[in-house]
Amino acid sequence: MTGRLVPAGLFVLATAFAAVPVFTHTREPLRASEEEELIQLERDWDRAFLQNDTAFIDRVLAREFVALYPDGSKGDRAKELANAAAFNQKIDSSTLDDFTIQMHGDTAVVGFRRSLVGPSRGQRLEVTYRYLDVFVRRDGRWQCVASQSLKVPV
Repeated sequence: MTGRLVPAGLFVLATAFAAVPVFTHTREPLRASEEEELIQLERDWDRAFLQNDTAFIDRVLAREFVALYPDGSKGDRAKELANAAAFNQKIDSSTLDDFTIQMHGDTAVVGFRRSLVGPSRGQRLEVTYRYLDVFVRRDGRWQCVASQSLKVPV
């Protein structure tokens, strides 16, 4: 007897859920000025890191900033600022490209590729990373609340 009730019960549930409206999340259209602003912010942050400009980075990072680094470790605002202050490697070029940006209200998700070239043990070294940064617009400016970077295998 229970074998007949199961299909009937499933039919009732399926019919009930069919009447529930389905909401899909759509991304907000990205204005060219927002895209340009976020790309420039990422490039300025990159430059600031290479030049130990912690004052600039201090303005970009939100109080609650969190980071996941390529080695699997995590950091916060204080660690990111300390990393920028201590950076002392020779970099011949740092190129940011392949940007993807999604807007969700006052939140932006920015993905990009970073290619670094520089000397290592007397040889030219090329390293590529993928980044995913989450920004929130506060008081008319973007602040990064989360960042993740992964080293791209050669």
